[in-house]
Amino acid sequence: MAGGTDRAAVVNRVKRAQGQLAGVLRMIEEERELSSVLNQLKAVSSALDRAGFAMVAAEWRDSVDGDGQVTEEQLDHLEKLFLSLS
Repeated sequence: MAGGTDRAAVVNRVKRAQGQLAGVLRMIEEERELSSVLNQLKAVSSALDRAGFAMVAAEWRDSVDGDGQVTEEQLDHLEKLFLSLS
């Protein structure tokens, strides 16, 4: 993955999702309303998806050479990474 700034942003996203997931667990233990729990689960899932896409985007930026070129092999690799998130 790319430099420290990208890594720090991803770490922050995952830590935020970790906190949200802990909140979901508390909600389940407290037998909170199902729709509220599901909304929070969706938020956690979305946060993790965004972290994954940020990681792939950083990889994409790292794959581009000085001329702005990406090889077919790199494109295939990046495509597989993007598709693995779905």
